[in-house]
Amino acid sequence: MLPVLLLRKQNNQDIMKYLIVGLGNIGPEYQDTRHNIGFSVLDAFVKASNTVFEDKRYGAVCEVKLKGRTLVLLKPNTYMNLSGKAVSYWMQKEKVALEDVLVIVDDLALPFGTLRLRAQGSDGGHNGLKNINALLGTTAYARLRFGIGSDFRKGGQVDYVLGTWDEKESEELPVLLNKGGEIITSFVLQGISRTMTVFNTNKSKS
Repeated sequence: MLPVLLLRKQNNQDIMKYLIVGLGNIGPEYQDTRHNIGFSVLDAFVKASNTVFEDKRYGAVCEVKLKGRTLVLLKPNTYMNLSGKAVSYWMQKEKVALEDVLVIVDDLALPFGTLRLRAQGSDGGHNGLKNINALLGTTAYARLRFGIGSDFRKGGQVDYVLGTWDEKESEELPVLLNKGGEIITSFVLQGISRTMTVFNTNKSKS
């Protein structure tokens, strides 16, 4: 657990840092699976920013500058169940306030293509969030839930979550990944309340 939760330094935009975490599992067998949508959103965001990830402690990391803010993007290499270890380490290393952390995660409870930003909440049965909650000692951090749907037979949840996108989903995914990037940008520049108002709509309304 973090001994002290960092507070944002006020009135100095030049030093404001944000930690944007995409959850997933490392290894080729997990690449482009539903459970790795957090990685995919960050990969698309970084590609659009013309920068690259570097392997560092507890994950792949890169920095993106955005109108005076610094975004530290993190793809943990700890595997999903130990995501909190990477999040807590990079929060302290970069001195990022809790309110400036955003975690991107897959969500079975939301239809595919639905994106929901929340300021806090339970882990919803997600092992990555569960570990982050335990290590930070709080659930009061922003998370972007990316709906992956639940179109699987009884007993097939694991195979579904760790499976790759079907043809129709793959066609729609680029637009959704771009929307994820827009949400990250808005979270940093406009704040979470404004971003939730603008983006928390179903894909059919976007």
